[in-house]
Amino acid sequence: MTAGRVLTFGETMGLITGGRIGSLAHVSEAHVGIGGAETNVAVSLSRLGVPVTWVGRVGDDALGKRVVREVRGEGVDVRPTVDPDAPTGLMLKELTGPGTSRVYYYRAGSAGSRFTAADVPAGLVEDSALIHLTGITPLLSDTAREACRLLVRRAKDAGVRVSVDVNYRSALAPVDVAAKVLGELVAEADVVFGSPEELAYVVPGGAELSASPDELAAALDPSGEREIVVKRGGDGASAYAGGAVVHAPGHRVEVVDTVGAGDAFVAGYLSGQVRGWSVADKLARANACGAVLCTVPGDWEAAPTPEDLEVFLGEGGDPVRR
Repeated sequence: MTAGRVLTFGETMGLITGGRIGSLAHVSEAHVGIGGAETNVAVSLSRLGVPVTWVGRVGDDALGKRVVREVRGEGVDVRPTVDPDAPTGLMLKELTGPGTSRVYYYRAGSAGSRFTAADVPAGLVEDSALIHLTGITPLLSDTAREACRLLVRRAKDAGVRVSVDVNYRSALAPVDVAAKVLGELVAEADVVFGSPEELAYVVPGGAELSASPDELAAALDPSGEREIVVKRGGDGASAYAGGAVVHAPGHRVEVVDTVGAGDAFVAGYLSGQVRGWSVADKLARANACGAVLCTVPGDWEAAPTPEDLEVFLGEGGDPVRR
């Protein structure tokens, strides 16, 4: 079945990763790349055969050129606004141990934080099958927050489905601020992604619900008309839709880097969403995509193709050909 086009938007930054485990105060080598939740999703969707467009702002600098080149090179329809007055944001990733890391952001006043609804060409929202946004973008700035509201409203008015990944970042806003902003967007979404802790942030009184996925999903969608997808990491995931719940187990893999796994999971689910798959099939693909992503360093580099997933699932969860 042919997939409809997905539109996503947000900030993608330059990414500098330490060349080995250890503090960046002492590591002498590093790797230069790019990373951003929305482009992680876009690249993953493209590799899964889904037409996808990414809109964002980059600086008129080397990192901005790298972002556009890398994402476009992955088959994504890239619609960049080049901002001559602000730099492309930067992330530093410090490898703290096997499969663990710490990320530092340098994005205040960046080009991406100056994102507005005017950066999205007329008709792009309306011609999409689904728009996807994360809780990162509306917390970048007042203009980005208003852009998210306006673009979601355009989608709803045009009958375009809306997907929101809560994806809360404490470095961007305290919980009480984020809860209000993200809660408004989640309330408009047709598909919602989040960990139990993240979903508790956007449910009124969620803390009193002890983060029970069943209670949180019911509170977010009492009518059963939306899909609430609960990410549980290595324990798999659950989806609540139409008054029913589907659980899917995770996969055992040797974890190298977990950053970006949640984005690959989302892309796997949405690749089935725009093709009209069952909830069970969407969850199965999402879990596999997230697991494969964890086996290689990088935020998006290991995003699998359908052929990669066939090998991964056909060999009992081992992504290595032997």
